[in-house]
Amino acid sequence: MFEQVFKNVDDIFHKDAGCSSELDYTEQSSWMLFLKYLDDLEFTKSQEAEMMAETYEYIVEEQYRWSEWAAPKDADGKFDHNNALTGDDLMDFVDGQLFPYLKGFKQRADNANTIEYKIGEIFSEIKNKIQSGYSLRDALEKIDSLRFRSQDEKHELSHLYEAKIKNMGNAGRNGGEYYTPRPLIRAMIDVVQPKIGETIYDGAAGSAGFLCEAFDYLRQGGREKKKLSTSDLDTLQNDTFYAKEKKSLAYVIAIMNMILHGIEAPNVLHTNTLSENLQDIQPSNQHSIILANPPFGGKERKEVQENFPIQTGETAFLFLQHFIKMLKPGGRAAIVIKNTFLSNIDNAAIKLRKELLENCNLHTVLDCPGGTFLGAGVKTVVLFFTKGEPTLNTWFYELNVGRNMGKTNPLNDKDLKEFVELQKAAMSDLKKGESDKSWALAISELDESTYDLSVKNPNVEEEAPLRDPNVIIDDIIKLDKESEAILAKIQGLL
Repeated sequence: MFEQVFKNVDDIFHKDAGCSSELDYTEQSSWMLFLKYLDDLEFTKSQEAEMMAETYEYIVEEQYRWSEWAAPKDADGKFDHNNALTGDDLMDFVDGQLFPYLKGFKQRADNANTIEYKIGEIFSEIKNKIQSGYSLRDALEKIDSLRFRSQDEKHELSHLYEAKIKNMGNAGRNGGEYYTPRPLIRAMIDVVQPKIGETIYDGAAGSAGFLCEAFDYLRQGGREKKKLSTSDLDTLQNDTFYAKEKKSLAYVIAIMNMILHGIEAPNVLHTNTLSENLQDIQPSNQHSIILANPPFGGKERKEVQENFPIQTGETAFLFLQHFIKMLKPGGRAAIVIKNTFLSNIDNAAIKLRKELLENCNLHTVLDCPGGTFLGAGVKTVVLFFTKGEPTLNTWFYELNVGRNMGKTNPLNDKDLKEFVELQKAAMSDLKKGESDKSWALAISELDESTYDLSVKNPNVEEEAPLRDPNVIIDDIIKLDKESEAILAKIQGLL
């Protein structure tokens, strides 16, 4: 229904000098979608108030509402081209009046959890990049044809927006940080099995894919497909999902993605998660479940590292410490991390593995194949653990999809079906989880000087070690000499 609209809007951005990549297309469509969504939301709430003989107090002043400046209508409800701003007039209004007004909500909001604060935060971090007022007018008219008033409409828009985020992930290395393959997220959620009443946290939210998928999972009743009560739905909407995101564009995308999935006022903070000292985290800050794919390969400044007992410049290792601290006792986590975490021999990696194994039950490790993350040249694993009990055994699963993955054949749900089924079986009886791709490791067998957890499938024969090149050269020379001797004998017989 709306797919062509998205394509048309992207085409407009492509032709405008101010937009040069998929990241720009998503950023610019995001602020327009947000304002259109907000206008539809306020209209719906005003209609509901009217039916109850009440008065609805609008968040946005009349002159700044979408229906006034972006898509004015005439008496017949048709687009009013005579009163619609365009060209330089439109640019002057958007850049000189609209954005400053919306940015001001941050100062006027009561607290960070309100929709008013989110408006101010978004428009403090984003700017209109479109350079032509005529291109902007065309884009606004296209966006205005989208509707957010029914669940089906929101559902379709959420899928289309996810596709845009995925395209960002495919656009290059920088885009990859916004997108974790949804089949992998769904498998992680299937293993962790969140329930209504539990809080779910992602301190490296990116596009909020984990929270959106968890919302869909719970809204559909979880693994048991339980019918939700009004109270359940209210809990799901207001007291379940929490996130933090450092980067401005990712923050905006996370907010928009959660809204499109049905979370009206997302609890996403725009902050550097790692700037928080671990000692300052109180039990009231902790969560039941953590789902995350923190950035790997990054480096943090020394003053940030000082917030952590195990100091390291490796961003992912700092995030892992943060996540362990942010889990409630008995809380469950599924974290994507570079596979080198399992085997690195630097002091920080060894200490962190020891900390994880002694204070959490690292019950499952999913080893992901290369190509799981498009554009990322590293292999990853997913760590599944429960806080508050030491690890006795860890069940490993080596995911082998039997093909080279890429843009045209990415990871899919079917690829992970066996993992989810075997993992469930293994948690009741490790022997039931054994296969040619899976095995269990007794932690008592680890070398305590390294706590090396390297993925070594015992069901696969080790390849013979490569021979030393110098030995190979010596053998070639020896064979050449033997050949010369044989040829000389043959010549002597002729």
